[in-house]
Amino acid sequence: MQVTYNSFLPTYKTPFGAVTRQTPVQFTISVQTVTPVKQIDLCVAHDGQWDDEQALPLHPISPTMYTATFIPTQVGLYFYYFRIETATMTAYYGCVDGGYGGYGGPGVQYVLREHVQMYQLTILKAVETLPQWYREGVAYQIFVDRFNNGNADGHVNAPKPNSFIYGQLTDRPLYVRDEHRAILRWDFYGGNLRGISAKIPYLQRLGVTIIYLTPIFEASSNHRYDTGDYLKIDPVVGDLTDFDNLVAAVHRAGMRLILDGVFNHVGVDSKYFNQAGHYPTVGATQSTTSPYYPWFTFIHYPHDYDSWWGIRDLPTVDKDDPTYRDFIFGKSDSVIDYWTQRGVDGWRLDVADELPDDFIAGIRRTLDRYPDKVLIGEVWEDASHKLAYGMRRHYLEGGGLQAVMNYPLRRLIIHVLNGTLTPAEWWRELMTLKENYPATTFRFNFNNIGSHDTPRILTMLAEDRQRLRLAVQLLLTLPGVPCLYYGDEALMMGGKDPDNRAFYPWQDADQAQVQFVADWANWRQRHPWLNTAHFVPFYLADYGIGYLYWQADQTVMVIVNVTTEPRTMTSHDLKLSGVPIKLAQAIQRCLVTQTLGGEQLRLIENFT
Repeated sequence: MQVTYNSFLPTYKTPFGAVTRQTPVQFTISVQTVTPVKQIDLCVAHDGQWDDEQALPLHPISPTMYTATFIPTQVGLYFYYFRIETATMTAYYGCVDGGYGGYGGPGVQYVLREHVQMYQLTILKAVETLPQWYREGVAYQIFVDRFNNGNADGHVNAPKPNSFIYGQLTDRPLYVRDEHRAILRWDFYGGNLRGISAKIPYLQRLGVTIIYLTPIFEASSNHRYDTGDYLKIDPVVGDLTDFDNLVAAVHRAGMRLILDGVFNHVGVDSKYFNQAGHYPTVGATQSTTSPYYPWFTFIHYPHDYDSWWGIRDLPTVDKDDPTYRDFIFGKSDSVIDYWTQRGVDGWRLDVADELPDDFIAGIRRTLDRYPDKVLIGEVWEDASHKLAYGMRRHYLEGGGLQAVMNYPLRRLIIHVLNGTLTPAEWWRELMTLKENYPATTFRFNFNNIGSHDTPRILTMLAEDRQRLRLAVQLLLTLPGVPCLYYGDEALMMGGKDPDNRAFYPWQDADQAQVQFVADWANWRQRHPWLNTAHFVPFYLADYGIGYLYWQADQTVMVIVNVTTEPRTMTSHDLKLSGVPIKLAQAIQRCLVTQTLGGEQLRLIENFT
């Protein structure tokens, strides 16, 4: 028996990818068998409703082709496979197993039903609309303490008790820990909001239009993911005047500002928990009559409590508590309202998987009262089918997150450049993301090749500067909103936290690399049409990756030789599945017999 199906191609499934509820989806499969076919069923189940699996008979439209139309009635995920019965056997056809989920595209036959990996079909409540400034932007993530000190004499604002300040800005970051690995002294370099304002001209030259800041609210640590007071700027980074001045300067420059919202947990010494009694408020650990007491879950009051991943410094907040919801987003003077009214253009939600879907939806409803705002979530995996604590997440199906941090794309870029992922695997995994995600998410995801939570990209690429250039070019030419991590353009290196959080080397930044990044960021700025164009990736045998954008009479093609050896391209090398035939023919004419150098990227515009 020979079975052919490919979820990426309209011959077999249309429309492509995620659809809204009640959209008819046509499935077609090719079956060639010596024994006559008795019946072919499309077997479909809504996520979690496995006992209600539907079997839709496919009817023949040719001697080997069979088709059926399925109309999804529920938002969320459906999973499907094919069952093929002949007079002598029953076979099953599903997708290729991909570990945390299946891969789209061509599938495989299975002998036993219990072994079948099912294809995913994503159903949306609504199609999102994202602000133009975000869709066409280039972002830059700043770890505030490590970017720039805007004080004329370089002093550190309001040093915290029991902390240390580095002797030189060139010192490598270091944690001082006790015998239990707990941090004894938080370390500070003194980067502040004034310092960011002072570097706006630099960011403009770099091609940046969006600044994303790690947390700036009062906290004990240098990273400030242990919020002490959601309504106060941390004195180390400045005050409210400095913040307002930064917002004004960002907007005068035609740029936008995104803040980090850490709403899953607070600091152990926050005004809300107040374990050390540093705040005049009555915290949850001081009295069960505290207004903040219902926010937390105590196992044995007051010293044993629920905390994020067991980290005692980060007591977890009960996101279902109505007073906490009112405080964050529900009332007119909520945290989201307060800072958004002061000019914030968007929010990135820390550990979005820890926040209930309706909590995220509540934040989104509040944000939607203000024009042109965006809501991004921290998710490390394919967010379309993310399971967190045994529950499927629905934050991308409309009315929740509008984009997520695209760590899967980062992984694809690093692994294909390091040779640990083949071009064919790169193509299939990228196409699977395109198929699983809402089209707006795929087009406008918050892409990165590094962040404060990952080793530096240059370190990940074994300090190979040419591979770094390729990674930057891929980041700035692939679909999504590219977000540069501060200092990557200056050839900063670093392993895992805290080594990836050194101070920006303003005196020693590699200017050639800075200019290289600026050239590509500005190229992206000059091509806003890419964000609405058709996009399809392809690959070149075992040595190259490529992708194509087209819209009306405009085309952009990118090809990369990910090996170190030059290759002369042949028609057999070009794996153009999914590329429209006329464009595939134009690609053949353009590339065949041409030589692509080792670790070289070539960008060709309007080649047709």
